[in-house]
Amino acid sequence: MNNLLYTIAVILVIIWAIGFLGYNAGALIHILLVIALISVLLNLIRGNKRA
Repeated sequence: MNNLLYTIAVILVIIWAIGFLGYNAGALIHILLVIALISVLLNLIRGNKRA
């Protein structure tokens, strides 16, 4: 599950970067970035509680 969250986060960040640099997709790209950051933060928080 941890690898899946990181994979989703990386894909969303790549999509955000492409949209931010190449296409003008508006707020959708920024929403994808926020979702990616939240998933990474949740994974880090959950990982720290187990250690």
